[in-house]
Amino acid sequence: MAPAYDFAPSYDVAIVGGGIIGLAHAWTAVKAGLNVALFERHARAIGASIRNFGFITVTGQQRGDFHALARRTRDLWLVATAEAGISIEQHGLYVSARYPESEAVLRAFLDTEMGTDCRLLAAGDAPFLAEGLRAVLHSPHDIRVESRTAIPKLSAWLAPRADLHYGVAVTDIETGRLETSIGEISAERIIVCPGDDLTGLFADRIRACHISRCQLQMLRLADPGFRLPGAVMSDLSLVRYLGYADLPEAAALKTRLEAEHAAQLANGVHLIVVQSADGSLVVGDSHHYGDAPEPFTSEAVNQLILDEYRAVLGVPSPVIERWSGTYATSPDQLFLIDAPLPDVRLVVVTCGAGASTSFGIAERTFQSF
Repeated sequence: MAPAYDFAPSYDVAIVGGGIIGLAHAWTAVKAGLNVALFERHARAIGASIRNFGFITVTGQQRGDFHALARRTRDLWLVATAEAGISIEQHGLYVSARYPESEAVLRAFLDTEMGTDCRLLAAGDAPFLAEGLRAVLHSPHDIRVESRTAIPKLSAWLAPRADLHYGVAVTDIETGRLETSIGEISAERIIVCPGDDLTGLFADRIRACHISRCQLQMLRLADPGFRLPGAVMSDLSLVRYLGYADLPEAAALKTRLEAEHAAQLANGVHLIVVQSADGSLVVGDSHHYGDAPEPFTSEAVNQLILDEYRAVLGVPSPVIERWSGTYATSPDQLFLIDAPLPDVRLVVVTCGAGASTSFGIAERTFQSF
């Protein structure tokens, strides 16, 4: 017997996509007192939103507007987590530097406005890190949630306040109207958040923006027997995150890493380590690009990730999970708010920072109408 769906004849806002970008738009609309419907083609969120670190990264985001967008999103996450009963698992970030060129990048970062309230520690002031490091940047700005539980909890908070339709596909959109697998829906404003679905709704607009896909690999390690006071990154992150990589001092570091860590750079490997409530560690990640990601993960790439872990945190505990994920990416912009039709917006984060910018982007989407 087919499930019964209840929906209003018309909504103030209809949102397509139940990942963090769609949920952030729904949360923003509900907070504004709007009548909201959300449609997600899968029975639950299964994409990048639950396959990532849950790391709301402010430190290292591109200088200027994007950094401010991440800070705003972090502030809104603090509100949303309190409302939805989502635990903040970790506060803060530690970026380790084992080369003089890395330390120079961190010192230059501290001299910018992005370095406000950050500080450079001696390696001995971070005893949870391996020996042989030169310095460690500590930032208090970042937070971490457990993606696998945070996304369902945010959805559960929205459920009595909006009409959420999971397992429902949207097949066509015109201004004021959506055609869905449960019938036609009317909405004054429509927001499409397709994630890395490149061939569905508004595929022509997505193709025109040169949006492709990035595949990443991640690992979960058993509880190592110690607690990390915050998330951990390393030298490789300093040539990947634009807040560091765009600094002039990063050029010398990149030259050194190209000579000494060519395999990691070729596979887009850098280090992020976060810790869950049960003590286990989420470790990653790698980056490979193309419209059709490989369905198989590479153990050689996993070993490159674990090699970087060893250099920063010592011998890793046993691997208890391996997985891959994909997200939308573009060489032209970090995110997209497009207007394919009047009162319709297409919203795509194209840099892997969806969790870190979602709520701030949602605010801007509604300002764009």
